[in-house]
Amino acid sequence: MALDRRTEPWSALLDAGREDGRLVREAREGPGEARLVAVPAELHPDVAAALASAGIERLYAHQAQALYAASEGPVIVTTGTASGKSLCFNLPTLHLLCEQAGARALYLYPTKALAQDQARALAAFGLSKRVRPAIYDGDTPREARAQIRKQANVVLTNPDMLHVGILPNHAAWADLFANLAIVVVDEAHAYRGVFGSHVANVLRRLRRVAAAYGTEPRFLLTSATIANPLELAGRLTGLEDVRLIDEDGSPAPQRRIAVWNPPLTDEALGTRRSALGEAAELLARLVRDGARAICFMKSRKGVEVLSRLIKQELEAGDEPALAELVAPYRAGYTPQQRRELEGRLTRGELRAVITTDALELGIDIGELDAAVVVTFPGTVASLRQMWGRAGRRGRGLAVFVAGEDALDQFFCRHPEDFLERPVESAILDHESALIYRAHLLCAAHEGPLDAQDAEFLGPRWEAQAEQLESAGLLRRRAAAGHSYVPRRAGSYPAAEVSLRSASAESFAIVDVSSGELLGSTEAARAHGTVHEGAVYMHMGRSYEVRELDLDRRRALVAPFDGDWYTQPKSDTDTEIVRLLDRRETLGVTLSFGEVSVTDTVLAYQRRRLSDHAQIDIAALELPSTSFATQALWFELDAGALSDTVPIEALLGSLHATEHAQIAVLPLIAMCDRWDIGGLSTNYHPQTGAATIFIYDGHPGGIGITRTAYQRFEELCGDAHRLIAECPCASGCPSCVQSPKCGNLNEPLSKAGARALLELLLACAGEPAVPSAL
Repeated sequence: MALDRRTEPWSALLDAGREDGRLVREAREGPGEARLVAVPAELHPDVAAALASAGIERLYAHQAQALYAASEGPVIVTTGTASGKSLCFNLPTLHLLCEQAGARALYLYPTKALAQDQARALAAFGLSKRVRPAIYDGDTPREARAQIRKQANVVLTNPDMLHVGILPNHAAWADLFANLAIVVVDEAHAYRGVFGSHVANVLRRLRRVAAAYGTEPRFLLTSATIANPLELAGRLTGLEDVRLIDEDGSPAPQRRIAVWNPPLTDEALGTRRSALGEAAELLARLVRDGARAICFMKSRKGVEVLSRLIKQELEAGDEPALAELVAPYRAGYTPQQRRELEGRLTRGELRAVITTDALELGIDIGELDAAVVVTFPGTVASLRQMWGRAGRRGRGLAVFVAGEDALDQFFCRHPEDFLERPVESAILDHESALIYRAHLLCAAHEGPLDAQDAEFLGPRWEAQAEQLESAGLLRRRAAAGHSYVPRRAGSYPAAEVSLRSASAESFAIVDVSSGELLGSTEAARAHGTVHEGAVYMHMGRSYEVRELDLDRRRALVAPFDGDWYTQPKSDTDTEIVRLLDRRETLGVTLSFGEVSVTDTVLAYQRRRLSDHAQIDIAALELPSTSFATQALWFELDAGALSDTVPIEALLGSLHATEHAQIAVLPLIAMCDRWDIGGLSTNYHPQTGAATIFIYDGHPGGIGITRTAYQRFEELCGDAHRLIAECPCASGCPSCVQSPKCGNLNEPLSKAGARALLELLLACAGEPAVPSAL
């Protein structure tokens, strides 16, 4: 430890955390040796020479594996942060472009910054005579677009531009599609949930258009470590026999991991010191002690507040000049501001950068010592990717600063789960009815739908096309072998489909101070998220809703800097529409199927940010909204429960159980608790029993609750641990209170939920028996 103190700028910080109990768990990773192999002799000599001039004489083993595998079929590479994944697709692409002068490649990135970073990386190979990369996105000047279509042989873009700009106009891109040899999908784990379900359809449309031009491009994917990489690759692309490369040959730095829990300020209420204040103190100390650090926050506002707090800490110390070496980095900056910050980071001119997840993905930002993650980022996979930023100089510190949220405190009580738990599965459902039909209409615009399209669009495309025909959106051409074309010849359906929304029905969100269209929200969610008086978050920035115009389907908002947030009070009903699966387990009847959810927003509550105290409640007069989705539900015998849960506490017990299960569901599926809804009732008219429903919060469903249904026993075990080990007296935000509860967290019985879950888990010793439908 003496050596540690001399060489590590965080030793004193960790000592202090051990002494006062804030440091609840420490672990070490690495160091690990690199596994290096010779550059394959088969690699085109120009590419091999470019590697040598860049000082790369040998490859990591996984890079060579990927190069060979890419010549045989589709590949997904899932190795760690900073393991050189880019070379896994750049080498096969460059090799092919140097061998075949007419070949073209398409690179897809979830963010503009990643595309910029990769364009620089490709240019650095110095193969400008053979490799002509160009970025084609919403920022590309119109006058440059024709030149890119004509000359570029590596087009870097994003799924949105591919969907709305390239595929519908494929005739203008005929040269690209007729010579398309490689499609790269980088950061594939970002394509999950609603966004992933859309992108999976966009990639199937891409394969279909390419086939019409006579090409069958090879797909090369990379991803952070996730539980189901092969399943994700198959679901995204529609391809089978994808090769997985997951044995990381890169050197692992020596990394200290610290789980940091702010101290309790009120044990009975379960309240703790602010995670922001704790992080500011921690980062200021790291900066003073000579570490270069990156800190991840969920929101833009949090980034700005934390940056200010750190600067204040440093200005009050012995070296106030250090405050100038701390900078925030978030979406919303101009390209020039962003490039300037990235340059300062890469050159090592900054000591600390505070960012949203804009820098989570694989942008090269130089060598950093410490990565601090403030509150749980939503998935263990994201957390590990953020932590992977630390230790680029052979040593590193990775810190998680917990908030008071249920998952944060769950992990502080079970740090071994946090550090050793398998990463989650990336969930998507490309056949989610509303999403699938929207893209079927887009595909029909790109070319008539016929029997050959089953290869790309799946075996059920015609049944969905018939539904679109019934709705008056497609028409059948009998003379052309029963093909389908759009009913309105001049339509442009891609423009009406947002890749971030599960439903075409949406409300526009307009900033009245600037006239800017900020985005849109699904119609099914609009009443609960952008009602009049709501505080709405967009890209981490707060706005107050001035008016919700139901007739013109828009919400008018204005920038907001108040110290409160809002929570809607609503009444929810669920109707079981179709039973898809059922089984008996843990002493309950567990079902999965399609439901209709009806919400009526009745009022909203204003609460202070600092302590969540209620300020007031205001009534609303809004019509009910309904949407179809997928759900799991389980039925309980209230009579059998009466010995364990008193009848007067039954509804509160069911409600608290529902909240706990929703809180821990993101441990199983890569999702956010805001993607999930729930309803608990002591009597449901269709089941005739006390019932808890957990449903996908997006119209049509995207597969989240299907995963929860399959792993229900694990869900109950995690929910029980969450409640049983929370030190609060009767329920708090760290166990059974939910920030999105439509009943404003009433009634809740923590004790009843614990007893109910214990009763279920006591049945776990008995084998689960499938029940016949």
